[in-house]
Order: sequence, then structure tokens, then C-alpha cells
Amino acid sequence: MNTLVALCAVGAEKILGNEIKHLGYKLAGNRPGRVTFIGDDDALFRTNLCLRTADRVYLQMAEYNASNFDELYDGCYEIPWQDFLKKDSRVVIDKVRVYKSRLNSEHSIQGMIQKAIYSKLGDVWHIRSMPETGEQVDVRVYMDEDKALILLDLSGLPLHKRGYRTDGGIAPLRETTAAILLQEMMWRRKTPLHDPFCGSGTIPIEATLYAFNIAPGFGRRFALENLPIFDARRAEELKRAEAELIRTDVEVRITGSDIDPAAVNRAKKNAEYACVMAGRALHMIDKSFHVPRPDFIQSDFADLAAPYESGLLLCNPPYGERLLNEEETRELYKNMSSLWTEFPGWDLGIITAAEFFEESFEHKANVIKALKAGNLDTKFYEFKRGETVRKDGEDRRVDRPQRRNNYSENKNRRPHNGPEKF
Repeated sequence: MNTLVALCAVGAEKILGNEIKHLGYKLAGNRPGRVTFIGDDDALFRTNLCLRTADRVYLQMAEYNASNFDELYDGCYEIPWQDFLKKDSRVVIDKVRVYKSRLNSEHSIQGMIQKAIYSKLGDVWHIRSMPETGEQVDVRVYMDEDKALILLDLSGLPLHKRGYRTDGGIAPLRETTAAILLQEMMWRRKTPLHDPFCGSGTIPIEATLYAFNIAPGFGRRFALENLPIFDARRAEELKRAEAELIRTDVEVRITGSDIDPAAVNRAKKNAEYACVMAGRALHMIDKSFHVPRPDFIQSDFADLAAPYESGLLLCNPPYGERLLNEEETRELYKNMSSLWTEFPGWDLGIITAAEFFEESFEHKANVIKALKAGNLDTKFYEFKRGETVRKDGEDRRVDRPQRRNNYSENKNRRPHNGPEKF
């Protein structure tokens, strides 16, 4: 069995842990932004292929006490690196993270780990220096309270790079973050979903992959494939097994809109790539199924009205890089209250880095969830109709508005059409 570590946005550890348990692996603890678990040899490839909310997956090479550089070096040297690297591998200590440790110079730790790895390989293979002409292999080091954790990267490019997004536009939402938001809102495939600020289409596309149970990693390669421990034959069997799990018996209503026609075109193109990726996976097992693409239209959010009695509005409205200044942002968020009115039976999930969002939106969220992906601190506001909102002096409840029989009775409003029934 192997000990593995999956990274995620800080605040999403529980969601990632549930994903890992769903794949059948045993959790072994977590720290902010990372989840440790136990898995068999299949887990090395399968978790990279299947996890939707993980940013990276690492193989834990060692964990040991290291209060000085001799202990740090010796512990790393003891690892059988020759079993995991090739003679031409170029080893890079990509990051060092230090927390409450006597060894606190990231640069010095980086150099000592690099030296220990190359010394071990040189001694085993009887060579004076590594040629470093092959594929790059990344190693990450955590120093937590004088304990060294040495990790070998199995992912390569971050897992949010699914392979379907050719152009993200300005400040795109990470695919893994979109997957986290879907889980936070406990979205189910039978529930209509709309993103009124779809941008490059990330939220509707991730919802589509989830709804049809399409593994997100079908369209890319992983760093594991460059390591001598990689079993290509077994990986092909695992891909076929996951392709068998793709649902072809569901009908969903997933849509997106954006005021920018260029954004809509990007979203359509990215969705096409994602669904073609899924189609190729099905061809592996001789199945022919046209995965329905999300429906994208060009529209201002103010012109939308709900085409169904209930559903989920999930979005990442413009802020920061995507808008000029705070005044414009406040005005936008204030105008977004039309979504609350025009989609009366719908839940809303809105992620933003703006601290003043709730004040400008003029509605109080049931739950506010802090998420930190990379260097960006965001908050996810969950508005659930009919559920108790956060206490503010007294416990208040969001009442479900009376449903209108005709959501498009205002002819100036544009309903976003979808299939009439499941």
C-alpha cells in the first residue's frame, strides 16, 4: 500500500476527502490545503484521472524527524530513489513549505534535499553526476514542527488543467474550484443549472462532466507516466474501467450566458473539446454516445428570467482583474439582485474576492465559505431558498417567494431555454 497526499484549495479538504473515500481509499488525516490517504498501486494513476477537486497528487516518499540539516539529509538519502527515477531524470525541488521548524530557510532545505537525492543515485548507479537530459521530476518538501515530509509529484501540470480549455479569457475560474462549488451546493444532475457570467464556460462544463460521470483527467497526461513505476498496461485498463462508468442514461439542463459574445464563443469551444474528450473515452470501449454540450447564449444577466420553477444559479461574477474599479463592482453586485427576483425558486451560489459583496447584493447568505486557491482569497456565498440564514442578532429565515406561473411574462426578459422535461 502507498501513502499519498492530494492538494486542494484551503477550505475544501472535507470535500476532497469525501471524493477520495468515494474512490474506495482510506483517509489518513489532513492539514490546510492537503489530504493524506492510503491507496493501492492503482491509486497512483486512478486518483489523477478521477479526482475533480484535487490540485495535485503526490506519493509520500518519507516522513521523519529533522531538527538539523544532518537529519534532513540522512532521512532523504535513505529513500530508494533509484526505484522511482530514471538515470536521465532532472530532479527539481519545486517548493518547500515551512511551519514552526528550526530549519526555516527554504533555499537551504531545497539545496540539501537535492544533494541527498543526487548523492543517493550517484552512489547506487556509480556515476559522478546526473546527466539531467530526461523528463523533469518534481519533489516537494514540507517542514512541519521539525518533521520532514518528502513528496514525489505524480500529476505534473496542476490537475485543474483538464486539457479542454484552449482560452480562459481574463481571470478564469479554476476547474477544480468550479467542481468544489458544485459539491458545496450539493448539486444534483436532475437540477437545472445556469451560470449568468459563464466566461470560458468552466462551471457548466464541470457540471456536465460530473452529471455524466466523466472522469476529468481523460484529456491529459500525468507526470507518473514518465516514472519507471508507471504501468502503462494497467493504466489503460483503469481508463477503460472509468469509461464504462460514464452515464449515457441521463438528461440534464445545464446552461450558461455572458454579455460578451467572445466569452460565449470561448465557452462553446471549450465545451466542445471537453465533450469530444469524453467521446474518445467511450470509443475506447466501443460505445458511441454524443455527450450533450451545455447550452450557451449571449445575454446580459439583467435580461434573464427563470425558465423552470427551481434550479441553481452558480457563478463567478467579475471582480479585480475583470472589472475596472470598486465603484463599478459595487454597482454590478447591486444590480445582480435582479437574479434573486427573476429566479425566485432557485438557489444561488456566488464566489468572489470582494469583501463587500453581501452588502452590495442586499441579501444575506445562508452560509459563507472561505476558499483559498493559490494566492487568491475568496468567499463563497450560498443562498438557499427556505433555509435559515446566518444569525445576526436574531435567527432569520429566507422565505420561498410565491412561484409565478409564467417566468417570462415580462417580454423584455429573456428566458434561457432548455429541454422541457428530463
